Amino acid sequence: MSAATPSADFVAALNEYQPLLRRVARLYCQDADDRQDLFQEMVLQLWRAWPRYVPQPGAKLSTWLYRIALNVAISNLRQRTRRPAPGGLDAEALAVALAPEPGPDAEDRAALYRAIDQLSEVDKAFILLYLEDRPYDEMADILGITQNNVRVKMHRVQEKLRQLLPLVTR
Repeated sequence: MSAATPSADFVAALNEYQPLLRRVARLYCQDADDRQDLFQEMVLQLWRAWPRYVPQPGAKLSTWLYRIALNVAISNLRQRTRRPAPGGLDAEALAVALAPEPGPDAEDRAALYRAIDQLSEVDKAFILLYLEDRPYDEMADILGITQNNVRVKMHRVQEKLRQLLPLVTR
């Protein structure tokens, strides 16, 4: 953190890592309003925790942010009483919602997100970190488990996705 005020430091960190928080929200909420509510809840919880944040040597701010964002997202998902209709959005609507950037791989990306949507909230956390190219040691730190456990769980989640992808691309 710099010599700026704590709120200025927080705003700077929020501006830098806002895309990360929005990706977490996107993965855990299909509805745009729910996504925005979740994003706001993440920001609120980060703001509340900010005074207690003490950078550790070698630790990344993004690791701390991920940990809080994922905990808020998983807690929010568990507490939500309102559930989407069975099956959620239809495939075309979901493809539009999850693949806003058109391109040659947009259809594959939409299929991947449809498969990810079928995973548990914890498995989604593993995939999110994997897609963000986070190293296993950082994933272990964020999720509070050992690196070996990350490797085992990551293998299992990837296997689940391999099984789901042929189903969602039909």
